[in-house]
Amino acid sequence: MPPALQHILITLFLVGTAFVYVRGWIHLSRTLPNLIARSRLAAFLGGLALLWIAVASPFANLDDELLIVHMLQHLLIMTVAAPLILLGTPAVTLLHGLPQSFVRTSLGPVLRSKILHWMGRCFTHPVICWLAGTGAVLAWHIPRVFELGMSSEVWHAVEHGCFLAAGLLFWWPIVQPWPSVARLPQWSAPLYLFLATLPCDALSAFLTFCDRVVYPSYMSTDRLFDLSALQDQQWAGTLMWVWVTFAYLAPAASITMRLLSPRMAKTVEYSR
Repeated sequence: MPPALQHILITLFLVGTAFVYVRGWIHLSRTLPNLIARSRLAAFLGGLALLWIAVASPFANLDDELLIVHMLQHLLIMTVAAPLILLGTPAVTLLHGLPQSFVRTSLGPVLRSKILHWMGRCFTHPVICWLAGTGAVLAWHIPRVFELGMSSEVWHAVEHGCFLAAGLLFWWPIVQPWPSVARLPQWSAPLYLFLATLPCDALSAFLTFCDRVVYPSYMSTDRLFDLSALQDQQWAGTLMWVWVTFAYLAPAASITMRLLSPRMAKTVEYSR
């Protein structure tokens, strides 16, 4: 499939998803005004917009030319777009945006099935979510796997889809989109995020300080901005190092400060 056509299809899908979500949000705001705040609407639409920028905008065309652009795509998808989408409480809102006859007759039996509930409990377990997030990052940066993603538009799309799915799973225990039930104790959330930085830091350090080009695809592309392939790789590694550190440790610090606040301490003490 030509890249231009692929970008058009992705754009149409994202626009359609936004339309269904807005329709559901309007319906819920009329029946239950305080259920889904406007901030959640903004978060979801912002997540879709960033997803479009990463994979379907003219900016996305540069990922074959520069590794740093390819890296920025992955970071936008996993650490910004994915949590913003979850903050929008997408499940409930999207369901209310679809035709209710379709939800009752077609989706209802599927959503009520025991197998789907069992799969949901398994895939949203914090350990599985953590492994999915870190595993996707490490696996797709193995040179042979990375080159597979660069070899065709189909595998490139699979790569982006994998990063989005892994990002949604990784942030699920942290965001806990309503109406899901929290399965990660609040005190362990900062540890969950801190441990996720370690494999990413190791990978980014390797890319930054390696004295050879790891991904051969970027040795044969037209060089932009007078960057050599090795310099491009070093900048990509540095970007990943700094970005992931702030993206994971900033919310970890925020959660820790909230847990240590006097009000939260009283709540924890009262719950005992």
